[in-house]
Amino acid sequence: MTNHLKLADSYLRLSDEEKKYGNESESITNQREIIRDYCKKQGIIIVSEFVDDGYSGGNFERPGFQAMLNHLAAGKANTVITKDLSRLGRDMTESSYYAERFFPEHGIHYLAPGNDFDSMGDNLMAPFQFAMNDVYLRDTSRKVKQTLDMKRKKGKYAACPPYGYRKAERTTDQLVPDENTAPVVQRIFALAAEGQSCRSIAKQLNEDGICPPLKYRVEFRDNFTDRGAARASDFWNYTTVKRILRNRVYLGHTILGKTRKVNVKSKKKLPVPQENWAITENTHEPLVTQQQFDLAEHFLSENTKANAANPSFRHSIFGGIAYCAHCGAAVCSGGSVYKGERKKYWYLVCNNLTNRTINRCQHGARIKYEDLLEIVRCDLNALLSFDEAEIEQITQEAIRQANASLGVENKEQTLADIETKSKRIIKMIERAYRDNAAGNLSDDLLDEMMERFGKERQALEEQRQKLLTDTSEDQSIRNAYTLFFDIAKRYSHIEKLDRDILHTFIERIEIGEKILPKGQKIASPRTSYRQSIRIFYRFIGEMNGEAIREVNKAVNF
Repeated sequence: MTNHLKLADSYLRLSDEEKKYGNESESITNQREIIRDYCKKQGIIIVSEFVDDGYSGGNFERPGFQAMLNHLAAGKANTVITKDLSRLGRDMTESSYYAERFFPEHGIHYLAPGNDFDSMGDNLMAPFQFAMNDVYLRDTSRKVKQTLDMKRKKGKYAACPPYGYRKAERTTDQLVPDENTAPVVQRIFALAAEGQSCRSIAKQLNEDGICPPLKYRVEFRDNFTDRGAARASDFWNYTTVKRILRNRVYLGHTILGKTRKVNVKSKKKLPVPQENWAITENTHEPLVTQQQFDLAEHFLSENTKANAANPSFRHSIFGGIAYCAHCGAAVCSGGSVYKGERKKYWYLVCNNLTNRTINRCQHGARIKYEDLLEIVRCDLNALLSFDEAEIEQITQEAIRQANASLGVENKEQTLADIETKSKRIIKMIERAYRDNAAGNLSDDLLDEMMERFGKERQALEEQRQKLLTDTSEDQSIRNAYTLFFDIAKRYSHIEKLDRDILHTFIERIEIGEKILPKGQKIASPRTSYRQSIRIFYRFIGEMNGEAIREVNKAVNF
């Protein structure tokens, strides 16, 4: 039985960085030999081996590691062995959690012979070992940044190749034209140089069935997860065309460093000011000439420049943030001019309402620009006014709701109940074996009872594991709220909402249909109406509360 025998899952991990630096002592082969030799001497049976080759120790969302957790949850092993603590992971908090809490709480014996770590021992040096692995992670990140900076300065393309290019064979940093997509890019520039609009170009590409950039990567070039692949659209749109027309990489120049990570442990990226981009000219074969690029830019910017010179032109700050809740299309500026008034009749309208669109929106979002400005400004000022106690309260509420969605209101009490039920089942098993030994219980009935008890124990253990795993999710929620309100503390009150403030705090706004007063068929500018406006904030998502809001109603903060 697994309670007496040491049945082990061996876990091996090697990051790409360690592989590049040629650290043979950390190789998968070396780890495997050390673990097998150790298990042979200690009388430990290796049940399964799980490998993550090419995965950073900075996070634990690795396929091999997650597969091992599932294997352990099924009760197929009671021991985990890694060569040393760094193979488990290099993030100090997460590694310590799994080694000193998660495994012991789940009855799993964890061993890391390279560091003399035994989860059943005292492990006085463990905090320092976890800390040093974290330092290594940061140092490696620093070295990688230095290497990338050096490549950028030399004009090497150390990033994912853009549409129209691929990486040259036997290299990882030299762009060459992609024979499948380079002609598409050249066609886009040729059409733009003739004066055709981005929308018209996108329509022609869709009519010809040409695969758009992200879909091309999913289908023919890069490895995407199912979730990532689902984001790829089958259709071109004017934004994709515009992005290509403004990318100077097609002139043969390398342009990198447009974004940066928040820190070594975060996947979130922030935009970098253009003056700080790494630009190296004439590093690869161009797809278009400077004349074609300039001509396309001229027609692309012609209307924009003319409108920009007009002081009454409507410049929305909600571009890339506000969307129609019905069809998902972006909202764009619209409206009319009456008695010289433009701002008064400025609306944001679903961009999928015109007859030019393939699938016309049947509802279509529409809201007065000034109304949306005021709603968002008031919402933000309400958040900025929260004190520490209120911030803690809404953080706790977010955690509670996350747990409630799992059907758990009091996690500690539920864990205690599971422990009580598990102990009761163990006592019933012991009693059944004693009755069988005394001749009071038949072998067939014993087998039937053991099968039933086994299923109950497994169900309880799966529930317990999920609750304990969700503890880390609770911390993630808390970290997100802390980050958001740390940024919010830089502001005291927002008098005028601008695009910088909007992008700092808000990820997305979804505008739904209007709900008119009973008996009213159209929204009057003099009366209030209700409308669904969902605001999704950066890091924390949608705040708890009513999405249906009063519009055209004065709100003072």
